[in-house]
Amino acid sequence: MIAQSTRAPDAPGDAALRGMFAARKQVFIDQLKWDLPVLDGRFELDQFDTPDARYLILLDPHDLRHRASARLLPTTAPHLLGDIYPHLCTDGPPTGTSMWEISRFCLDPAQTPDERRDARNQLVTAIADYALNNGINEYAGIAEAGWYHSISKFGWVCRTLGPVHRDTNCRIVAFNITIDEDTLPGLKRTGTYAPLMLKYEEGGEPAL
Repeated sequence: MIAQSTRAPDAPGDAALRGMFAARKQVFIDQLKWDLPVLDGRFELDQFDTPDARYLILLDPHDLRHRASARLLPTTAPHLLGDIYPHLCTDGPPTGTSMWEISRFCLDPAQTPDERRDARNQLVTAIADYALNNGINEYAGIAEAGWYHSISKFGWVCRTLGPVHRDTNCRIVAFNITIDEDTLPGLKRTGTYAPLMLKYEEGGEPAL
């Protein structure tokens, strides 16, 4: 299950957001050792978790625990690539009303490898579906070089926006994904397509 909408009354609401921010802390701070702010010792939030953000949150259908999530930001507002990492883009970071940024792609570490793969495929499909239903033609983002290699094999059209750069302990690259009528067929060809019923969570400052 993926949380949809604008904090719809039947959505899990802040419980889903708390699970996502807690998982982000486990993955990006505890495991990957990124230097990021922590709220209340449990949650990873940064300056881009604003009312402009949209969150896709995959929840277990039985106990509603977090399985996977991603943050989407309009490039017409402050976002990671445009504000922190513009140097990764040879021709400058792309912007526009139909260009959004993907960041904080997070797979819950408590899952088995098979569960993580299933959650990854469901989240990738949700990201494509969300774009097709909301006037988004392209995504941009930043990825560790090895993760970009995986992203580029999912079946959608994906390219780098500049050369790989060394950032602290890893190599990172900016990328662009095109979303059009060929995207879902491409995901199907690679076995990545895994549709779910969608709900969407708005950004904002959640009551944690």
